[in-house]
Amino acid sequence: MTDFSSDLTADTTEPTEWWRTAVIYQIYPRSFADANGDGTGDLRGVTSRLDHLRDLGVDAIWLSPFYVSPMADAGYDVADYRDVDPQFGTLDDADALIAEAHRHDIRVIVDLVPNHTSDEHAWFRAAVVSPPGSPERGRYLFRDGRGESGELPPNSWRSVFGGSAWTRIEEADGSPGQWYLHLFDSRQPDLDWTNPEVREEFHDILRFWLDRGVDGFRVDVAHGLVKAVGLPEWDHGQELLEGATAGGERPPMWDQDGVHEIYRGWRKVLDTYEDRMLVAEAWVEPAERLARYVRDDEMHQAFNFAFLTSGWRAGALREAIAGSIEANDSVGAPSTWVLSNHDVVRHPSRLSVAPDGGLVNGIGSDDPQPDEEIGLRRARAATMLMLALPGSTYLYQGEELGLPEHTTLPDEVRQDPAWFRHHGEVAGRDGCRVPLPWQAGAPANGFSTTGRSWLPQPDSYTRYAADAQAGIEGSTLELYRAALRIRRERRTAACTLAWAEGYDDSVVAFNLPEARVLVVTNLGSEPVRLPEHAAPLLSSEPLDEHGNVPADVTVWCSVPGAS
Repeated sequence: MTDFSSDLTADTTEPTEWWRTAVIYQIYPRSFADANGDGTGDLRGVTSRLDHLRDLGVDAIWLSPFYVSPMADAGYDVADYRDVDPQFGTLDDADALIAEAHRHDIRVIVDLVPNHTSDEHAWFRAAVVSPPGSPERGRYLFRDGRGESGELPPNSWRSVFGGSAWTRIEEADGSPGQWYLHLFDSRQPDLDWTNPEVREEFHDILRFWLDRGVDGFRVDVAHGLVKAVGLPEWDHGQELLEGATAGGERPPMWDQDGVHEIYRGWRKVLDTYEDRMLVAEAWVEPAERLARYVRDDEMHQAFNFAFLTSGWRAGALREAIAGSIEANDSVGAPSTWVLSNHDVVRHPSRLSVAPDGGLVNGIGSDDPQPDEEIGLRRARAATMLMLALPGSTYLYQGEELGLPEHTTLPDEVRQDPAWFRHHGEVAGRDGCRVPLPWQAGAPANGFSTTGRSWLPQPDSYTRYAADAQAGIEGSTLELYRAALRIRRERRTAACTLAWAEGYDDSVVAFNLPEARVLVVTNLGSEPVRLPEHAAPLLSSEPLDEHGNVPADVTVWCSVPGAS
């Protein structure tokens, strides 16, 4: 990293709608910081590390679920939406975190999981002891089975985690009973969003947390709530990123038009409060279809997964950037950029093993191993490219340290249900969820005071620890701090984007005219010459001796105007 920007004058004026340009940092509470030494991160641990986030320069945090849960899917199986699971703390701890974050000028977004509940939720426990056709079962998607005695699932839908999307219950009299739908784990029964009681319940959940001071909600599986009428067969495969087939058929479990009525209702709830927002986790293509989620009476943001899956390919990145901006501009919404989260391989490892793009369903010890040096170099360049783009950006905890995926986790410690439902054939998501290293050489590298850690850290994490990077020129942590500072000072996120001419197909280059900034990312193998009038502000790695941009490097330059 080279930082040339000490001459800048700060301009920290916040836009009227903060979420349009915010940098939002995802916290996976189990793995962020452990305050009580039991090996599991908790809300008090998050509160204890807010100084790190303030110094990093983020505008908000998003907390993955901390609700009461049996943890069949790491908290995305919620048993009580209005309370905190004891392993994370208490409601008082949540209130204290929200208040302390606000004192640090950091907003708080919480996860909301509306597609399904836990099988330990009071509603589902009531449903399984109630008869078919009862109001209790009407909150979920119970159906009679096929076959002579109902022994076959109602349809052939598959779970995202592997296996059938249907599980049969035993009725109160002990006889084989109906089947319930679960697009994810069998302990995550899908709710029936055609039921008015379900809709009103979630309006009340929204109000519960808004009244406690949260600033917004990240909506899990936002494109999955509504299923096609009659639950028709689907034999074209079933992935979260599934789009229409070549014949124009849309999967009956994803991106149904009825979801938009739900979110218009949610928006009405949020609009009775001040400055609150919704962001959709919606694996939807094409960009024009995704933009429907961020129309002015629905959500405020939707993650741009097309950008995340573009790999290290200049053409694919340009296409994802242009498509997102064009589609979102058509509905007056900002684009929302992301490279890593708790569901995907960390991008320093992903960009090494899968430079051609797409998703990698975890990396295990028997899989081809990432090149740590190449992966980190590309990741730093990709991050600088992302942070320069107009709109809002999400960071995943630990990426500011350059953390790679843990690719050699022992099988016996894995907890991701995808690992079990695929019978160990895919590594799953545990490798990106390993607890953070805060203090090199301390027990669990400072994650906990006792050295306990719910997942083991790889040996390499010692050199990535936060205290080993703070104040060290060229470290990934200092690169992130510098990039966020310049982003804020130049207000690049509020700019328009104009593609720069004169570069070949291996380069992504664009101007931000209002900020007088040129961004150049070299994805090729040969150095790239900068314009004579371009004065470097920050680069992900040093420029070469001639001032050119080496391979796998991004540089931000100050320019007199658009070139």
